[in-house]
Amino acid sequence: MDLPRSFVIREQHHLIHDPFTEEKFGVLGRAIGLRPGMTVLDLACGSGEMLCLWARDHGVSGVGVDISTYFLGKARERAVELDVADRLTFVHADAGGHVESTPVDVAACVGATWIGGGVAGTVELLERSLRPGGLLLVGEPFWRMDPPDQATVEGCHATAKEDYRDLPGLVTQFRDLGWDLVEMVLADEDSWDRYVAAQWFTVRQWLDANPGDELAGEFRAELDRAPLDYVRYLRPYLGWGVFALKRR
Repeated sequence: MDLPRSFVIREQHHLIHDPFTEEKFGVLGRAIGLRPGMTVLDLACGSGEMLCLWARDHGVSGVGVDISTYFLGKARERAVELDVADRLTFVHADAGGHVESTPVDVAACVGATWIGGGVAGTVELLERSLRPGGLLLVGEPFWRMDPPDQATVEGCHATAKEDYRDLPGLVTQFRDLGWDLVEMVLADEDSWDRYVAAQWFTVRQWLDANPGDELAGEFRAELDRAPLDYVRYLRPYLGWGVFALKRR
C-alpha cells in the first residue's frame, strides 16, 4: 500500500501537497483558535507539514495518517527538525478506514476527500473521530468560474464539470450535511503557483538526471503540456480552500 512512484517523484521536494503555504496554515491555525493541549487528526497528511507547524506554533499534539511511506518518512524527519516529534505520531495506513480510538478536538482532511468518496463521505468519516463540539477541517477545490468547455474541465484534473461545485454550491453542501461553516482560508494565485510550478522544476531536474528511466517519456510529455494547461485552465478557473465546520 503506497502512492504511485510518479506522484512521489513529482512532489518529492514539497512540504505541502496542496496550493497552500506555511503562512496560510498560520492564518488558519490562529483563526480556529488552536491552543496548547488540543489534539488534531490529519487524514491523508502527506509530509505532515500542517501538524508539524501547528505543534510548533500552537502546542497541539496529533496523529497523521497516510499511505505514502516516502512522505511519512519526511513527516517524521520534519517533526524532529521542528522539535515536536514527542507530540506527533505518523501512521502508515489507508486514511479512508482510520478512526481514532480517543476523540480529537480537530479532525482534518485537507485536499484528499477521495478517501471518503467525496465531501459527504469524508465529513462522515472525520466526524467518527471528533469529540462533541469539535471542529472539522475540509480542504476542497471549487470552480472560481464556470468552465466553458470540456478542455477546461480536463485541464483542471476533472472528468466532468460536476466533479467540483462552485463556492456557493460547496458552502450549501456543508449546510445541507448539517454543518455550520465557521471559518475558511482560501488559496490564491501565488499559493497555486508555488504548489504547481514547483512540480515542473522537480520534474525537469529528475528528467535531466534520469533520461533512461521507464517514466521519462511520461514525464517529458507532462512537462510539455502542464505549464500551458495550468496558466490557461487551472489557474483562472479552479479555486481551493480549507473550510472549518462545526456540527449544528
